[in-house]
Amino acid sequence: MAKKNVLGRGLSALIDGADTYNEVRASVNEIEISSIVANPFQPRTTFDEDALNELAVSIKEIGIIQPITLRKIDGGQYQIIAGERRFRASKIAGLTTIPAYVRTANDEGMLEMALVENIQREDLDAIEIALSYQRLIEECKLTQELLSDRVGKKRSTVTNYLRLLKLPAKIQKGIVEKAISMGHARALVNIKDSDMQLMIYDETLKNDFSVRRIEEIVRNYNEDNASFNSDEKPVKEKFPNEYEDLNNHLNKFFHSKIDFRMDQSGKGKIVIPFSSTKDLERILGILDKLDA
Repeated sequence: MAKKNVLGRGLSALIDGADTYNEVRASVNEIEISSIVANPFQPRTTFDEDALNELAVSIKEIGIIQPITLRKIDGGQYQIIAGERRFRASKIAGLTTIPAYVRTANDEGMLEMALVENIQREDLDAIEIALSYQRLIEECKLTQELLSDRVGKKRSTVTNYLRLLKLPAKIQKGIVEKAISMGHARALVNIKDSDMQLMIYDETLKNDFSVRRIEEIVRNYNEDNASFNSDEKPVKEKFPNEYEDLNNHLNKFFHSKIDFRMDQSGKGKIVIPFSSTKDLERILGILDKLDA
């Protein structure tokens, strides 16, 4: 039978020596829960309490279907490699022992196993996945190409997750809390100015903007910004006096240097620049008064 893709091939496709690991995993041990300690390399930082309680009820009724994976450490203790969610739910369910596979792994191998197995099996949020990818790159010395092979994802997918880590912390928190989707976040990454990213993020929460709406805002912003900063700005025609007066009036009204452009056909644009989000809020306040 043909092999599946990387994530369908088991750990033998991911980690050297996994064939031995699979042999070890054939033997399930009942391990005292009191002797098990958490994995310091666990990529998941939060666990949904309701989901844990639901799993605990299921464990009480039918037990542990899939054993967790441990490694033996000093002092007669065991450290979790994979299955911390099942471990936590078992404690809630009041179990004193839990079925487990026990294997030997060095710290780097354990980190890689924990990260890959969590990415594969757990419902991590986009930031946790991105952080897991980053740790695999930095701590396991993987390139993006090797990483994409390890997790069975296209390199472009890996890159899109890693780019999320460039967003301001406030927006990353919003992704974790599901205030915005990864689609919203991927659009915001395309703006270099963090203040503008935060301003659009706040407006998204306020107005419940769709992903398509954010993409449109970002596209328009980048196009206007590119035009405004272009080295090949169109040469301004000499305005008639009434247009010069209008330009001066706008400068005074907005307390900003307005970029007033018009070609010979009468087409043009008025660009109101701002220096910060606070300055933008000031301008928006002026426009709100006009709309009142």
